[in-house]
Amino acid sequence: MQLAVAQYSSYQRWGSLQTCNPNKNLTQHYSQAELVGFKSLVNCKRSQVTAFCGNGASLGRKLSFLGLLSSKLKSMDIEMDRIGSSIARQYQVKRAPASTRAQATDGEGEELVALKSTGAESRGSVLPYVGVACLGAILFGYHLGVVNGALEYIATDLGFSGNAALQGWVVSTTLAGATVGSFTGGSLADRLGRRTTFQLDAIPLVVGTLLSATAKSVEAMIIGRLLVGIGIGISSAIVPLYISEISPTDIRGALGSVNQLFICVGILAALVAGLPLAGNTIWWRSMFALAVVPALLLCLGMAYSPESPRWLYKQGRTVEAEVALKRLWGKGKVEEAISELRASGTDSVEENAGWADLFSKRYRRVVGVGAALFLFQQLAGINAVVYYSTAVFRSAGITSDVAASALVGAANVLGTAVASSLMDKQGRKKLLITSFFGMAVSMLVLSLALSWHALEAYSGTLAVLGTVAYVLAFSLGAGPVPALLLPEIFASKIRAKAVSLSLGVHWVSNFVIGLSFLPVVTKFGVSTVYLVFSAVCLLAVAYVSGNVVETKGRSLEEIELALTPAA
Repeated sequence: MQLAVAQYSSYQRWGSLQTCNPNKNLTQHYSQAELVGFKSLVNCKRSQVTAFCGNGASLGRKLSFLGLLSSKLKSMDIEMDRIGSSIARQYQVKRAPASTRAQATDGEGEELVALKSTGAESRGSVLPYVGVACLGAILFGYHLGVVNGALEYIATDLGFSGNAALQGWVVSTTLAGATVGSFTGGSLADRLGRRTTFQLDAIPLVVGTLLSATAKSVEAMIIGRLLVGIGIGISSAIVPLYISEISPTDIRGALGSVNQLFICVGILAALVAGLPLAGNTIWWRSMFALAVVPALLLCLGMAYSPESPRWLYKQGRTVEAEVALKRLWGKGKVEEAISELRASGTDSVEENAGWADLFSKRYRRVVGVGAALFLFQQLAGINAVVYYSTAVFRSAGITSDVAASALVGAANVLGTAVASSLMDKQGRKKLLITSFFGMAVSMLVLSLALSWHALEAYSGTLAVLGTVAYVLAFSLGAGPVPALLLPEIFASKIRAKAVSLSLGVHWVSNFVIGLSFLPVVTKFGVSTVYLVFSAVCLLAVAYVSGNVVETKGRSLEEIELALTPAA
């Protein structure tokens, strides 16, 4: 029997396959040859269609078969792959006796082996490379946290103690650099690839860190912090991008949320690194110098890490993409992944989008969702709550700044760890809604605890509980989900730049809130500001409910087809 005949027979009975009862064993409906044909049809390439139809098929059959593929293949590829995988799971093909194998063609024998081995192939080794990328997330958190505990000691050592303006420059310059870096990271990742961008990112991270650690003047410290900011801005954009593009669909949520978890770990590491400051006032230089180690490890680790297979495929480097997929996901997933990439419409070298394309009719809605998520994340008050947590805890009798910071940091890590385990079970949208609603309630409790006289006797306890509950709620969704969701909802053509734009919104809003929070609190009172934060969280719940799509269990290519169909 020719393989083409089996494939054509599969096409003829495709409609009945789609409508059969999925709860029944497929072998009750179809012969072994037909099941092999179904699998072949699922995995066939466009370039093979003519060959498959050319073995004695009539012109009418050729036109019918080719017409089906040309009109429906892009939208059906993923569904065909899903059904093909179901066939492989339900129909456990056993190796035929030698006499039977001798009568079959080589192509049929290979197809039977493929069916048998689909579920047996290993996942590959994606976890080590996610770990390497997360070194960038650790540096993100560490450099944000390291200056807070050390600022007083830095100011004393460099001679600008008491100068609030210069202290503000040391802190805010990092945020300004991060804004520049987040926009730069997208362009570099598109042009040079994700892996090379990581390696280049090590340059400002190492140089800026060393300049900060050895600074003899406030000017040198500011320049060092600016370079570090550029470095963490680049990493903030490409870490979630790279992780989403190398992760298998079924665990992409868990792996993507690891990014936020390691940011929290970096912040905690900065807190621990600052413990010796009380007994050694120049220890701050060692605190900065320690950050060189993960930056160098990131550069070296990326030299041995695979490039994003999706970026390789977009560049027309299909063979390299297949090699990377085999290394990351295992041999059994390569064909399925390439089929999904093909279904997304990226069949040849694709020109990267320009910045103006992000605001075109085709993309502006989904880009707006990405930017809005980070805007809500910052306007919901997370940085303000963390900043003011020390004063809140002191009102409750907790006088140790380290203890207060440790409690907030531990709540953040705990919540993010829980979110990682729930991301692929509960879904991104549900976690976002639950998170923002929990933050709204916690903010309301904080506002009432600080202003309602009837609760004055319990104000300290309620303030602490409200702060911890707020941080826990934030870390369950509003913290990890935006960075995970963005690379999922953006089409491959705009993915890097759109992620960069959204992260730019994050850094700009972070900077503005950091500058304006204390003056606004001074004018209106912290209770009123917290009440506004609660209202923003409720607004975020409504926005997410109406505009964010669920991406759990869907490949990046399937999401792209749903959100940004061909123009």
